[in-house]
Amino acid sequence: MKKYLAFLLMALSSVALADSPKIGSSLEQAAENVAPEFTNPIKDAESIPVTFPHQPPLVPHSIRGLQVTKNVNQCLSCHGVEISASTGAPRVPESHFMGRDGEKLSHESPRRYFCLQCHVQQTNVNPIVQNKFDTLRQAQTK
Repeated sequence: MKKYLAFLLMALSSVALADSPKIGSSLEQAAENVAPEFTNPIKDAESIPVTFPHQPPLVPHSIRGLQVTKNVNQCLSCHGVEISASTGAPRVPESHFMGRDGEKLSHESPRRYFCLQCHVQQTNVNPIVQNKFDTLRQAQTK
């Protein structure tokens, strides 16, 4: 009985391996083509306008490969307080130095350290889901 069970398991595993897609197969390539490409970011010379109060500004450059972990934040290598004047990048705002209870901190708040939670790359892609959102200016003129 044990030999029969072992033979059955080997046969089933070989069938499963035979049916699995191979690396470079058309199934894998089709899956890669579903996601929009992030190779065409819009690079504006001026700030990207916000459309509602307290909106996190969009990032006008590629963020692909940018490392933001608990030990490393590559955003701060250009946007940090000391370096932003020499890089020309917008400085991290004062709101990112406020603690949970409103106290001013000497370093970035842990709540605001992971930049990519709120700030996303602006790209020239069609929206996945259409919406009827009115910007703040459009809503005021109606």
